[in-house]
Amino acid sequence: MADRFMKGTLILTAAGLLVKILGSVNRILLSRLLGGEGIGLYQIAYPLYLLLVALSSAGIPAAMSILISRRAAAGDRQGARRILGISAGLMALAGVFFAGLAWFLIPWLIDGGIVKDGRARYAMLALVPAIGLSIPVACFRGYFQGFQEMTPTAVSQIMEQFTRVVTMVLLAWALLPWGLPWGAAGAAFGAVPGAVVSLLLLLWFVHRQQERWRRDPFPQAEGERPSLRATAWQLIALALPVTCANLMVPVVSGIEMILVPDRLLAAGFTVAASTRALGYLSGMAMPLVNMGTIPTNSLAASVVPAVAEARALGKREEMVSRTRRAFRFFLLLNVPASVGVWLLGTPISRVLYGTFQAGRVITALAPAIFFLGLHQVSTAILQGLGHTRVPMVNMLLSLFVKIGLLWTLTADPEWNIQGAAWATDANLAMAGLGNLLWMYHRDRLGLPLKSCLRIFLSAALMGAAVYGTGLVAPSFQPSLILQLALEILAGALVYGLCLLLTGEVKCSELKKRK
Repeated sequence: MADRFMKGTLILTAAGLLVKILGSVNRILLSRLLGGEGIGLYQIAYPLYLLLVALSSAGIPAAMSILISRRAAAGDRQGARRILGISAGLMALAGVFFAGLAWFLIPWLIDGGIVKDGRARYAMLALVPAIGLSIPVACFRGYFQGFQEMTPTAVSQIMEQFTRVVTMVLLAWALLPWGLPWGAAGAAFGAVPGAVVSLLLLLWFVHRQQERWRRDPFPQAEGERPSLRATAWQLIALALPVTCANLMVPVVSGIEMILVPDRLLAAGFTVAASTRALGYLSGMAMPLVNMGTIPTNSLAASVVPAVAEARALGKREEMVSRTRRAFRFFLLLNVPASVGVWLLGTPISRVLYGTFQAGRVITALAPAIFFLGLHQVSTAILQGLGHTRVPMVNMLLSLFVKIGLLWTLTADPEWNIQGAAWATDANLAMAGLGNLLWMYHRDRLGLPLKSCLRIFLSAALMGAAVYGTGLVAPSFQPSLILQLALEILAGALVYGLCLLLTGEVKCSELKKRK
């Protein structure tokens, strides 16, 4: 029987991919409807929404899943129900507070000249209700993740995105005759119905769970009755470090946006060339890295409650087993992805973006696929173990390393934008490896060494197959897309065969998953 957290990982991964596809469709439709100027107004409003959502709710799912998984491990349904009730009330109040903060902050940003285009006011105000709704939504998702039930989270994510896409396009179309600012506001307001649908679905899942509990009596374990003060303090203590660690991502991106163009100018680039190079890094290479880590992001959400449950029950062997399974899943996917993107950077750039110039940046950023996945999984394991502050500290220390490397490497005419990509690699490597060192030092947990050797060997042979196919294929004069497909296919076949031959993946394992 497969582990619940691995099943949950697959559910969340499928949901994440579908959400990404719907988001891409949405961006295409809005771009055609609003044009560059309208999308620009929408993009001015969206970063404030993302920042306040990250600030208010980024750590809530992890914190809730840890609290609930401890109660679930003890069989304390009453305690879990009470934690949900207290947390939902607190999160509703937090939603009102942050929505009010945004409502009063927006005029100040516009009137103070921080937001240069005042036409974005309507779009920014239209997103305010979605900020308030996002916090209770995060609370309910964390609740179900604590029980290792990932279906409610996955369904709510898909339906939220679908509702968002439909309403954004319809409202933008309906309000566009009033002018671009109103069209952008209509698109922005689409996030509100999406959040409402997500919240209603999660409440329905809670109701269904309670009905199931009433039909299926469960011996109630005796546990300490959670109080309002204790629950609030635990939520803050667990969520705050996670939120701070997650805020490092937009902080790092902001620093990158400021430093990279400036240091490229120091390397002799013109303003236009530095902007173009930044586009290659942030607009073309980094989205590939983020796409490559959708499975590990889902794995991270699943592994937090799984490890927390094993730790709460004092099952050391189960904790070690789940940790190794999580790392093995990450290695199986992210190692070949890094090798493949490293070898195929230029062909990918030509096929996806119609230019070869982003190729060397994509190649330079390929190790980030591995290190970002390592950081995500190791962070989730540490959170499950209760060491929520460690990833935050490691991310902060690695940020200083990134700034130093950005400052020196990007200004070097020989490395320029590649140096910026390497700085990102080093940033994520230090954060992930720092997590690993702490994990081994405190809990004697680490990567499964035998799996590492087999997977790295298989990925190396896969790389050789991709490289060889790239040398042979041009003689048949295939199209760019066909050649890239052949190289990927050859690599996938060799990688799969090597996993079978080394025994890392067994035929019996594949039959079980059918």
